[in-house]
Amino acid sequence: MVGGTATVLRSRETAVRALAVVPLSIALGVYYGIAGHLEPIPTWWTVALLAFGLLPTVFALVYLALPLRSARALPVLALGAVAAAVLLEIADLGAAANFAKLAAATFIGFLFAAYFERLSWIVLVALLVPWVDIFSVFRGPTKQIIHHKEGVFTALSFAFPVPGGGAARLGIPDLLFFALFLASADRFGLRVGWTWLAMTLSFGATLALATAFESIGLPALPFLALGFLGPNVDLIWRQVRADRAEARATADE
Repeated sequence: MVGGTATVLRSRETAVRALAVVPLSIALGVYYGIAGHLEPIPTWWTVALLAFGLLPTVFALVYLALPLRSARALPVLALGAVAAAVLLEIADLGAAANFAKLAAATFIGFLFAAYFERLSWIVLVALLVPWVDIFSVFRGPTKQIIHHKEGVFTALSFAFPVPGGGAARLGIPDLLFFALFLASADRFGLRVGWTWLAMTLSFGATLALATAFESIGLPALPFLALGFLGPNVDLIWRQVRADRAEARATADE
C-alpha cells in the first residue's frame, strides 16, 4: 500500500506540474509578444522586472520539468529540442527558438546529472566551473564572442526582452548548469525549492552587478554555483562525509 500511495502521489504531482506549465507558457508568450511594443521603463525598474518577474517565470519551467530527469525518453527529448532550436534559429523565429534552446539545455543538463554517481562529484564541478567561466568571460573565448561576434552570441544565448526593445541574455551553458545543479539537488535529496530560488536570484544578482558596473557581460556561473551550494551546505557536508566513510570501509575490506 505504501508503494502504491507513493506512486499515486508522484503521478498527481507530475499532473499538477504539467498543468502549471500551461498558464506560465501563455503568460511568457504574451510578454515576449508585446515587450518590444511597451514603453521603456527606468533602468533599475527593468532590472527588478527581470530579476523578480521574468527570470523566475522562465526558470519555473525548468523546475516544473524536473520529473523528466528520470524519463526513459529523455535522450530523445534532448535531441528533439536541439534539432528544434537549430531549425527555429535558422528560421529566425526568435521567441520559439529561445524556448527550444531552454528545453535543449534543460534536458542535456538532466542527462548529465544522471552520470554523476556521487554528490561530491557535483560539488567539485560547482567549485571549478566558476573559475573557468571567469576566465572565459574576461580573457577567453566568451569575451571574443561577446565583443566581436555578436551574431554568434545571440544564437548561443537565451534572450530576456525588456520593455521598449532590447534584451538581457544568458549563455546556453548557464542554462545547462542551472538544470544540472537543480536535477542534482533533486537526485541527492537536497533542498530543491530553496536551490531553485537561490540559483534564480543569482542570475538577477549578476544582472544587477553588470548594470551597476555598466559591463557588457559578467560571468553568471560564480553566483549560480553559490546558489546551488549555499542552501545545501550542511546536507552536502553530511553526504560527502558519508561517501568518504563508505569509500574507506570498502578499501579496508
